Amino acid sequence: MTNKVLANVQNQVMWNRLISVVEEQAMTLIRTAFCPSVREAGDLSAGVFDIHGRMMAQAVTGTPGHVNTMAESVAHFIKEFGPEDILEGDVYITNDPWKGTGHLHDITIVSPTFRHRKLIGFFACTAHVVDIGGRGFGPDARELYEEGLFIPLLKLFNQGEANTVLLSILRNNVREADQVIGDIFSLSACNEVGARRLLDMMDEFELSDLQGLAEFIFTNSAAATAECLARLPEGASATNSMTLDGYDEPVTLAVTLTVEGGNIIADFTGTSVASKFGINVPLIYTKAYSCYGLKCALAPEIPNNEASLAAFQVKAPDNCILNAKRPAPVSVRHVLGHFVPDLVLGALQELAGIDVPAEGSGCLWNLHVSARPTGPDSDASLNAEILMFNSGGTGARAAFDGLSSTAFPSGVHTMPVEASEHVGPITIWRKELRPGSGGAGKFRGGLGQIMEISPNPGFEFHFNAMFDRVTYPARGRNGGQSGAKGRVSLGDGTLLKAKGTQQVAEGNSLVLEMPGGGGHGTPSDRDPAEIQRDIDHGYITEADAAELYHFTPNAR
Repeated sequence: MTNKVLANVQNQVMWNRLISVVEEQAMTLIRTAFCPSVREAGDLSAGVFDIHGRMMAQAVTGTPGHVNTMAESVAHFIKEFGPEDILEGDVYITNDPWKGTGHLHDITIVSPTFRHRKLIGFFACTAHVVDIGGRGFGPDARELYEEGLFIPLLKLFNQGEANTVLLSILRNNVREADQVIGDIFSLSACNEVGARRLLDMMDEFELSDLQGLAEFIFTNSAAATAECLARLPEGASATNSMTLDGYDEPVTLAVTLTVEGGNIIADFTGTSVASKFGINVPLIYTKAYSCYGLKCALAPEIPNNEASLAAFQVKAPDNCILNAKRPAPVSVRHVLGHFVPDLVLGALQELAGIDVPAEGSGCLWNLHVSARPTGPDSDASLNAEILMFNSGGTGARAAFDGLSSTAFPSGVHTMPVEASEHVGPITIWRKELRPGSGGAGKFRGGLGQIMEISPNPGFEFHFNAMFDRVTYPARGRNGGQSGAKGRVSLGDGTLLKAKGTQQVAEGNSLVLEMPGGGGHGTPSDRDPAEIQRDIDHGYITEADAAELYHFTPNAR
């Protein structure tokens, strides 16, 4: 082999090793996290950056909304502190929605890494914390200032010394101080683990810095992405739109995709103006999920980094609901942000002729419960904040049924009921698939789920509803039917709102019926064996089979 070939092989080995490093970084965060949303659901991101703040590698473990926004955050810290004030032992922190990951509940931690007293790069990570003060995790705020404590770009550690003033402010402004402070230290620790493993790798390969490896990664990623996008016709354009529930009125999301100069540009002109409520989305979060949807369809095999994301460009009118400006409320930016991949995929099908999945339930049906004792002499120490991540069904694919109760596009895990019950005084009576919720088609949409939750005796709770697809269901594709709409109610049958703070009294329960994904292809083309299987597994009833598929079940 020539020296050049050997060097390329070595660089490829180091690239793979780097991805393993950030995976260990992410797993350290999961193992040490206090909040169940990180520990159980994996609502996090982790990555390594070069000295210029360009993302070299990201952990596969984590969510696109965190990873692809975090990719921009390190550059903000470099600009804020400058080379002269980036010191060994420093750790930086922010939850700025426009410089971090889109809302105040996400804490981003950045740590510079030094080798022989020389800066060689940065590690960054993000996690959702259970509480950040203010109104709590929900859409009711009218301004950012109501949504909780805003942490500007600050030093959490200055040359190894903790910022005790900042930690005291945090501890005294959140409801679950131990969990929040614990998670902040967990975030710091995972960066430290990543740095140690990186330095071990550099010792092994006798590297003095990362810039040569960074250029190898970026050059090859850019070339591979360009090759994937080369099949798209230059100058081609396509549009798509989607109507969603919104808060007090329906919201329209619109996108136009254009192929230009080897790039694909997503322009969200035509999207509704910003809302008075906290369902607005900072552009950084819109970019994250636009890139994710496009990359899944066009260049799925290329690892995420600065260069592999650069060809996917995003713009949106100022102060539309997908480009909200400070101080717009943005607490539940995921509700609309999670619909962006389905939106861009719909346009991409027309643009590139790619047979993309049908629309899915989209946003997570997150449930933030604030449990309180009901007695006249109630003990405030018994108050509890409980955060649960739940999912409806995904859209059917061109050759497969949709996935049931699966978080797409966020990718977070289902949280075990035992973990949620352990955190606070609630009982989860049901967590089961919702029959008949997947849209009919040649391939059936994924099923939603039904959950029933009640406060334990002696307690009540209020919750922040942040649900969608209650009025406007997930649409089918290529002749497939829509998935079932969601429904929010009390155990006694009382219908509740899909968004906003509401109460569940002692002795009652909350019932969530999550939406299903749309079907793909004409229902009459579905394989009869698959219809019978759906009946046998309880996914649809015999009546559903007769009505939707004109199918008569096997005699028993």
